[in-house]
Amino acid sequence: MDGGAPGQRLDAAQLGAELGERATLVQFSSAFCQPCRATRRTLADVAAMVDGVAHIEIDAEAHLTLVRQLDITKTPTVLVLDAAGEVVRRASGQPRTADVVAALGRAI
Repeated sequence: MDGGAPGQRLDAAQLGAELGERATLVQFSSAFCQPCRATRRTLADVAAMVDGVAHIEIDAEAHLTLVRQLDITKTPTVLVLDAAGEVVRRASGQPRTADVVAALGRAI
C-alpha cells in the first residue's frame, strides 16, 4: 500500500458511518468494478479478524465531492485511517490481505 496524504482527516459525517475504535478501512468502489468485490471481501475479513477495526465502503459515483477532495482517481481505492480519522496509508487496486494487515499495523 502506498503512503497516504498525511494530515488528511475524515470523520463519521463525511464517511456516513462510525469510525472504528482503533482504525478504519475506507474503500471507494463503483458499481461495475470487479476488483471492488474482491477488495470488499478482503477488507471485511481483515476487519473481522482485528478488534476495533471498521470497514466502510463508499460508492464513488454517489460521493463525488469527497472523491474530488481526496483525489480518488480509480476504484477500488483504499484509505487506512487511524483512530482519530487521519489517513495513514492509501492504495489503489485490489490489495492483498497481508498488505492490509501491515498497513493496519501503522495505524494502530
